[in-house]
Amino acid sequence: MKNAMFMGFLFGAMAVNGHGNDGIFAFKIGQFEVFTLIESERAGNAGILVGADTDVLNRYIPAEGFRSSANAFLIKAAGLNILIDTGMGTGNIIVDKIRSLGVAPENIDAVLITHLHGDHFGSLQRNGSAVFPNAKIYISERELNYFTKTNVNQNAAAALAPYSSQIVSFEPEGFDRGQEILPGITPVAAYGHTPGHTVYIIENGGEKLLVIGDLLHVAPVQFPVPDINATYDMDAAASAAMRKMVLEYAAKNRMFVGGMHIAYPGIGTIEADGSGFKFTPR
Repeated sequence: MKNAMFMGFLFGAMAVNGHGNDGIFAFKIGQFEVFTLIESERAGNAGILVGADTDVLNRYIPAEGFRSSANAFLIKAAGLNILIDTGMGTGNIIVDKIRSLGVAPENIDAVLITHLHGDHFGSLQRNGSAVFPNAKIYISERELNYFTKTNVNQNAAAALAPYSSQIVSFEPEGFDRGQEILPGITPVAAYGHTPGHTVYIIENGGEKLLVIGDLLHVAPVQFPVPDINATYDMDAAASAAMRKMVLEYAAKNRMFVGGMHIAYPGIGTIEADGSGFKFTPR
């Protein structure tokens, strides 16, 4: 951070507010407005990690413990209202937060799904009806096929059912080959956690935010030691390799990083630190 250009990167996108008591963090990427929507936050559980020995846990887990959250992101971009994931669907927490930001569910234009685990699609439907009736649902074709055809997840199928004619499937590419699916938004393949797990680059005005979905679950450990997986990772080897590759790319390209299980504010900066990475919350 001694580099003046890097300092400019850090402060180029300023938080609109830093108050966590409403479970919303407002941020800007160029002219795009980005909001972390925290559905829940609780004491983190390092027990979900696989292969983290006592020395690692003692080194990286603070004595007072750590926090973990379940997040979604709302983006107001180029005249569109875009959600990345929708949370578990507990109560109406995510929908209420969206309304508090002046956006009715009917005015959500697109929902981008990182993957089809329950805490990422839960607010899509209520009692069989679409919560976001005018939204297109964007999802990796590989993810869609796996959870609705190959290894059917009934909850995922039910969540997507009201949107049958509004689903846009695609095959995400790597970082250097990605194509925009919406203005300023590019999906990138990050397979491993699930067969079609997808991360999203949000870019405007020369600034970039990478929304990493479930690339990691225990931030205090998996940023500095990216080889460690969580029990939820379906392909451990691929997940660890992808975690390191994605974080390396984000650090090298000075991208902000946001995650679905990173505690408030859920967004920060990242830099290489030895064999791992250092994450600094905004």
